Amino acid sequence: MIMSRVTIKDKTFETSIPETEILERVKQVANRINKDFEGKTPLFLAVLNGSFMYASDLMKNITIPCEISFVKLASYEGTTSTGAIKEVIGLNNDISGREVIIVEDIVDTGATMKRMLETLGTRNPAGLHICTLLLKPGKLAVPLNIEYAAFEIPNDFIVGYGLDYDQEGRNLRDIYTLVKD
Repeated sequence: MIMSRVTIKDKTFETSIPETEILERVKQVANRINKDFEGKTPLFLAVLNGSFMYASDLMKNITIPCEISFVKLASYEGTTSTGAIKEVIGLNNDISGREVIIVEDIVDTGATMKRMLETLGTRNPAGLHICTLLLKPGKLAVPLNIEYAAFEIPNDFIVGYGLDYDQEGRNLRDIYTLVKD
């Protein structure tokens, strides 16, 4: 590994999951999806901003016919999350009767995902499936059926591979964990 520590603004992070390991796990998840959805044409819904790298690498390994669309969740007022999703922005696809795979960067409490499933569920999809890069089982506060999780991680603050600290660090190829002082 080239870089083991990075500083973003006032915090220091060190590599916890190198890019090679990420890409290997992404390929494994894609292979499972290819098998599970053989004969179907799923719609991947990538949740911006965090999932853009994961969605890109995942799609490179999907071999079945599929579509991808990008959505953004509005849940912020000012700088703090209200915890309530106001709307799913950018979903122009008719998902009625479709298998929909939600591509997310991280699921921690699961509250956002639960609201998203409720919102999408009103549009009569054939199925809703969760595909996350990272899952924090220790923080999960609502019951969710997470069929595809590339990694389960502890409750650490992480950055890189699409995830940010105060909007910076998304461009890092590896995933870094906050170094405790």
